[in-house]
This record gives sequence, structure tokens and C-alpha cells, in this order.
Amino acid sequence: MIRIGMKNRLIGVILITIALSGNIGIFSQDSGELNAIQTVVPFLTIAPDSRAGAMGDAGVATSPDVYSMHWNPAKIAFIDGKGGVGISYSPWLRNLVPDINIAYLSGYYRIDTKQVLSGSLLYSSLGDVDFTDIYGNLERTFTPNEWSFDLAYSRLFTDNLSGGIAFRMIYSNLTGGSYSGGVATKPGISVAADISLYHHSDITLFTRDSELAFGLNLSNIGSKMSYSDAQTSDFIPMNMRLGTALTIDLDLYNKITFTADVNKLLVPTPPYYAISTPDSIIAGKDPNVSVPVAIFQSFYDAPDGFKEELREFTLSVGTEYWYNDQFAIRAGYFHEHETKGNRKYFTAGAGFRLSGFTVDFSYLMPTVQNHPLARTLRFSLAFDISSLRKAGSTQI
Repeated sequence: MIRIGMKNRLIGVILITIALSGNIGIFSQDSGELNAIQTVVPFLTIAPDSRAGAMGDAGVATSPDVYSMHWNPAKIAFIDGKGGVGISYSPWLRNLVPDINIAYLSGYYRIDTKQVLSGSLLYSSLGDVDFTDIYGNLERTFTPNEWSFDLAYSRLFTDNLSGGIAFRMIYSNLTGGSYSGGVATKPGISVAADISLYHHSDITLFTRDSELAFGLNLSNIGSKMSYSDAQTSDFIPMNMRLGTALTIDLDLYNKITFTADVNKLLVPTPPYYAISTPDSIIAGKDPNVSVPVAIFQSFYDAPDGFKEELREFTLSVGTEYWYNDQFAIRAGYFHEHETKGNRKYFTAGAGFRLSGFTVDFSYLMPTVQNHPLARTLRFSLAFDISSLRKAGSTQI
């Protein structure tokens, strides 16, 4: 449980939500000047499922599954089956707070051989928060929560290329309408969209049948969000994810996949301001711009120039081994520069698939001791509706 005073409670809760993704360097170890990009609703960037979570948060170009809605909606056009449902759960930041949780529900339905509809619900609960007055007296207990609801359409363009578009409703209620500094607060609301592409091709590598895939997802392209009428609106985590995956069939029963993703937030980098005149920018660009301008400006607005721009790219690498398409072992690594958040961790996990359902879990191991993400677990369960129907018909 978290206790936040009357005057600082809004700031405190917002900081907790930002800590969910670590993207402003709250837990960084300083090896340079910290200048991480800041956004609201960072829960949108957290890997919701165990499969990608076990591969260093890489998933834009891996083989399609029921959780592809988050990573690359275009992949779902190539998914097998008529429909499916998946649910994932993760106790989050348990080293800090015991009751923060993230849950994810997703599903898809195939319209025909070329078109697929999908949807998902991502829910984040920040646990119980005690709101107190300036004297420390308890006023009430509230459970801040955030969620996003998505609908997507995916379509095959050719036998090897697909595209997808998703629409997202985002809701963030951090204070329950309480006053902060004499100002009434309100839930933050935003709408956004994803645009994605996916391409795969069959190749031969070392005499082995293989598949090479590429994926691109521009996600959370949407309106800014504010928690009060008096507050300046902030950017949501607009993001570019680009990646590739190589799958090699070792023999009839064994195959292995190597994958890598690169991410870049399409949000302005905080500039450097003069100490004597805080409103005067001495390096970088003005971050108070419109969404379209922010997307393009994010590639050249870092105060330290191109060197700092390169630091804003995060890298995810992972591998996945399948035996007989029934048992999987996964591992990965996620890297973020020290001055941009310092999230660096190894991941591992496993999966089991049988008779139309799949069970996965993952485990996160930071490279920094006493890190708030240490020992993070994710659990996922997915059902293939068509396979379950076949199994039921066979038993009858």
C-alpha cells in the first residue's frame, strides 16, 4: 500500500505509474547526464505476455500468436485457426509495492482467408493508495487504475506480406477526482492508432528449411493526455518498433528462432534550459509541439545531437526453441542506455502446447542488484477455438 499526502498525491501517483516502465530513469545509475524521455501511461509499453517477455521483450517479427495485437497487428493475418483467446497476468514491481498488477486479455476471429479481426484489453492496477491531508490524517483509500481497449483489422496483401491497423481507447484514473494543490483532477483519456506491416519468406540456410521475417509497428500514435484542466497535456508513449526473426528447422521435430527488435519513442526529448531563465532553451528543441511535429522532431531534437539520439533506441534480442511444436524454451536480453532509463535485464521462460491450449511463463533478471523489476513473473494461457472444437468432436 502507498501513502501519499494531500499536496503531493497527484505527483506521487504519476511517478509510480511512470516507474512501471522505468522510462524516465528513476532507478538509473548515473554514467552521464540523465535525460530520459517522459510520457504518461507508460503501462502501454510493458510486455503483456509471457512469450515475448521471455525473449527480452522482442515480438514484432516473431511467428504470429494470439498476443500479436500488442506487438504487431499485421502478424495476425498469418495466424492459423479460425479464432483464439489469450489471457496473461503479471504481478508488477513487487520489490516496491505488493499489490501492483497487470492483466491482458486478447482474442482474434478470422473473417476469411485474407482478413482477421482482433481485440484486446490491457488493465493495470496500482494497488491501494492512502490519500492523506497535510497533517498525515487519512482521508480515503483509492485504487488507481489504467486500461486500454483495442480493435484491429489485419489483411494479407500477398502470400508473404500483410498489414494491420488498430484503434485504441486509453483511460487513466490516478486520483479518483481528488483535489491536488486546490486544483480538481480528472481521469486522463486519449485515443490512438497503430499502423503495422509484416513480411516473411522461406529461405534455405545451411541446407535447412528456414523462414526470415521482418516487422514494423508504429504504435500509440494519438492525442496527448491531461489529468486536470489546469495541467499541460503530456504525450502518450508513441513508439516505433522494427525487428526481424530467423527460424531454422533443425529437423522434423526441432526448430529454433533468433529475433531482435529495436524501439524508439516518437516523443520529444527534454531540452536543456538555462538556469537563470528556466524558460530559455539552450540546447535541443521546444517539446511543446503537436503530435505530428513531435513524431518527426523526435529523430533530431536531442540536446547532445546524434550521439544522444542513438542512446534513445532500446534493443531486445531473444531466442526460442520448440520441440515438436509442443514444448518451448526461451531466453533474451533487453538493453536501454544508462542516461535513458537504464533498464538492462535478462529474461527466460518456457511454454507448453497441447490440444488447443498453450501455457507460458517468463522470468525477468535485472543486471542491477536490488532493481524494482527483479524476479518479475508473467503467466499466460491461450486457447485455439478451432483446435478445441476438433478435440471435442474426436472425443464424441
